Formats: sequence, C-alpha cells, structure tokens
Amino acid sequence: MLPALSGDDRVTRCFTLVPGSDFGADALAAIEEVGARTVPWSEAVSRTYDLVIAASPKGDLGRLRGPQVLLPHGAGFNKTIPYEGSADSASGLDPVYLSRAEGAAPIVLHALAHPAQLSRLTTVAPQAARSAKVVGDPTLERVLASRAHRDGYRAALGTGPRTLVALASTWGPESLIRRRPDLPARLAARLPHDEYQLALVVHPNEWSRLGAFELRQRLEPALAAGTLLPRPRDEWASVLVAADALVTDHGSAALYYAAVDDRPVVTACRGGDELLPGSPMDVLLGGVPELGPPEDLPKALRAYRPGRAAEAARAAFAHRHEALRRLRDELYALLDLAPLDQPAPAAAPLPLPDAPRRTPCAFDVQVELTEESIGIARHPAGTGTPGHHLAVEHGAASEQLARSAGLLYRRPSAGPVDEGHLGWTFDGWARRVLSDYPGCRTAAAVLPAGRCLLRVRGQHRPYVLEVGPITENGRVARVDPAAAASAAHAWLTRPTATTGADIDIDIDIDTTLTCMVGARAFPVRVRPATSDEAQQEI
Repeated sequence: MLPALSGDDRVTRCFTLVPGSDFGADALAAIEEVGARTVPWSEAVSRTYDLVIAASPKGDLGRLRGPQVLLPHGAGFNKTIPYEGSADSASGLDPVYLSRAEGAAPIVLHALAHPAQLSRLTTVAPQAARSAKVVGDPTLERVLASRAHRDGYRAALGTGPRTLVALASTWGPESLIRRRPDLPARLAARLPHDEYQLALVVHPNEWSRLGAFELRQRLEPALAAGTLLPRPRDEWASVLVAADALVTDHGSAALYYAAVDDRPVVTACRGGDELLPGSPMDVLLGGVPELGPPEDLPKALRAYRPGRAAEAARAAFAHRHEALRRLRDELYALLDLAPLDQPAPAAAPLPLPDAPRRTPCAFDVQVELTEESIGIARHPAGTGTPGHHLAVEHGAASEQLARSAGLLYRRPSAGPVDEGHLGWTFDGWARRVLSDYPGCRTAAAVLPAGRCLLRVRGQHRPYVLEVGPITENGRVARVDPAAAASAAHAWLTRPTATTGADIDIDIDIDTTLTCMVGARAFPVRVRPATSDEAQQEI
C-alpha cells in the first residue's frame, strides 16, 4: 500500500498498534525494522487523522479519529475463525467487526481484490458493502513484479538444478505446522538431497506465537537436513516465486504462488472447519492432489493437472498490475489531494532471500552401479536406511560419524590465507586422514574450481575428478562435486569382475564415468593426479 503515496511530502506516515492482538510484539518489531515512526496507542487515540489505514477491522479501531480504509488482508477470504465473530463468517468480511457504533470513525473505503468478494460482502453486510470497491491486491503486485528475478532468488537460496519445494503453513490448529509437524523433517529424510531442496514458509502469527528460537528448535531435524526457513516478512514471497512446487494447507499463500505461474501444487491438510466452502482456497484444494506419506511427494507432484491452481487464483485476484494505481487514486480522493504529476509508483520487486542455509555434513549414499553409469542418491545421515557408504565432511561432522565413514571429504577453506596460516597439501592431508580413520576407504578434497582430488586406501596414486556440467534447454546444470566423489569412490572400490575382491592395487586410469543424479547424467573424468596436483595446498 505505502508505495501508492511514496514521494509525496504532503503526506506524513505514522504507525500505531491496536491493543488486544496476541501477535502485537512482532508487528511492532516489523515496523521498527523498517525505521518507521510509531505512536503509542494512548497518544494515537487523542489525535485526529486525515486518513486511517488498517489491514483488519478488529479491535478498538473505531476509537481512532479519522475516516478509515480497510485494505485486502491475505488472499481470498478463505477461512473462518471459530472462536471469533459470527459463526461461519469469513475472517475479514465478518459483519460483527465491520459495523460501527454511532459516533465511531466511519469506514469510508473497504478495498477488495476481486468482484466476488464484493458480492459476498453485499450478502452478509449490505451496509458495509456501500463503502467497498474492488482495487486489486497490492501484495500480488510485488509478487508479479518479481517474476523476472526468479533466477536471482534461486541463486541466493543455493538451489541450483534441484527442484525447490516450498511448504506453506498458515496459523492456528488446522495449519500444516500443527497438523503435520513432522512433515518437513520426513520429507527432508526421504527426498534425495541432490535432487530436491525444501523451504518451509510459516505464517507470521506462528513465528510470533512461538518466537523465532522456539520455532527453530522445534524444526531442528528438518533444518539440520537442509530445509530453509525464510523469515516471515518479504522472504516468504521471494521463496514462493523461486519454488518449483508447493505443498500447502488452506492458507492463502498458495493463491499468491498459483498467481505467478502454473506450477504443481499439492495439499497436505485441508483446513477442517476453518476452510469456507466455495472460497478460492476451497476451489484450489479441491482440484489438486493430496499428499499422503512423505515418500509419495514425487508421485503427487506428477499427478497435478495444469490449470487447477491458476483457476483458483483467478477467483481471488482482479485488476492485476493495476492495484497500486487504483489504490492511489482512491486514497488521494479521500485525502482531497491532487495526485502527484507523475506516473503511479511501480511495485518494488521482492528482496533477495537471506534464509540461513545448512548443508548436511554427513550422507547415507545409495549407489546403483551398472556397466554404463553410477547412480547416486544422498540422504542426510541417520534419517533413513544406511546406504552403500557413509560420506562425511571432515572437520564439520561429529567424530562418531567420521569414524564410521567410508568416504571422508573436505570443502575448500573459507576466507583469505594470512601469514600465520598452516595448511595441508592434499596428499599430506589424505594420508593423515586414512591413517587416523582406519575404517575410511577414500579421502577426497573438493577444490574451489569444482574439481576433486581423491585418494583410495591401498592405491599408490591419487586421482583428479573433473566434474562436467550438462546443458538443459539452454541452462547449465552442475552437481555438488562431493556427490561425484561418492560416485568415484563406489566405482574405484567396486569388486573386480574376475576375483570378486575389492580393487586394492594401483590403477592407471583415465576414463569418464557417467554419474546419474536422478534423471541427470553428469560426466565425471577420473585420471591420475600429477605430482604438482597431489602436492597442492588445500
């Protein structure tokens, strides 16, 4: 909404919080984060304003002196809150909250996002409907303005060629995070790490109810397995723009996702008595697959039929790309001011997401070894069935995991090397690791350029892995070199065809393997390392 009045020094913006909300502390924190001026409620009710703009009609809003504007809140008016207002009434369109006592400040504009919302309001509260107009949804404007930034969002999230699955949870007892609290961790355990990335979008009210610390503690198994937890302001929408698929409950975030592009949507829970029949979310959830056990997610995504979610979004949003202009015109008319002699401000793209990323430091690696290829599927260690081998990042995982590893690898050192630095050559480090960890068969170092150096126990010479990219429809995809190291480890330590024993002799190899990660085939050249390469600092 605020961009509709930006750039105008005739307008001064200040904020207050209507008392009584269970989530007020975080609302004030959000205002303070952007550097806006707040006015204590006791002071706010003593003043008179030219315009009062609110996202909800609840509480003592009528005590603020000045004509009032209600903005769209969420998308579609899809749910009822059983313990508030009228039974079975849409939250946000409840006549109990839209009526005004005699002498209270009037609602002069109820801005709505779609004509169907005006029809519903006319049915339940005809008096309130007289001040309602359809202007569109300002939040959707930002989401649509961000479509061209999708690649940047995915790069910031570290998604790469993986399928980014967003999980969207509203708040309250029927939300995904309450009904299926273990779903994020179970999905992270069952989806191969190199094929899927997960992000959990949690409603701000749940962040406020629990607090950021408690929320992260409850989600720790999922976060440790690599699930992203974007912050509840702006970042949630950046993640939705970036996502390839959505798992949702009855929260309206799904409608914003569906309005961007027609990508797969599945439902994890349907909202119980909170979901209003015939609402846009009811239409959406009724037309998309339902997720049963977490391991069925790929099947559920394939079952999605294009057009179902987009149809629901069309029932929630009108006047796309016009909402800010239409809202600006309405607000200036209410302020009795002429708009600035310039075009209406464009919606600002969403910022790059900055959600903390945690890559698992130990993987159970499933291997499918054929004459043509080596298939690799890595899962966070300890979350499922043990695989062909345990691959562990040396220096990052616990000593217990390192002692059990068949492959120990290290990533490039972070930060600049100063004069006091004491480092390792690859060969020195690899020999030390194989000596210290007698159960380890292979030591590997990921190099900054995406290559790997690798030494196999019992073999005289180390190897270089050159992991090639692949091109898909003009896009270049790369795989984590640590995954390629697992493929090379499986191939180099495979039983010989003639004796059935593990290979334990020096092999002068220069060959290209095919490393299968899901349906993608990455070329991995394996060749002996030169003396200089073996002695380079890592």
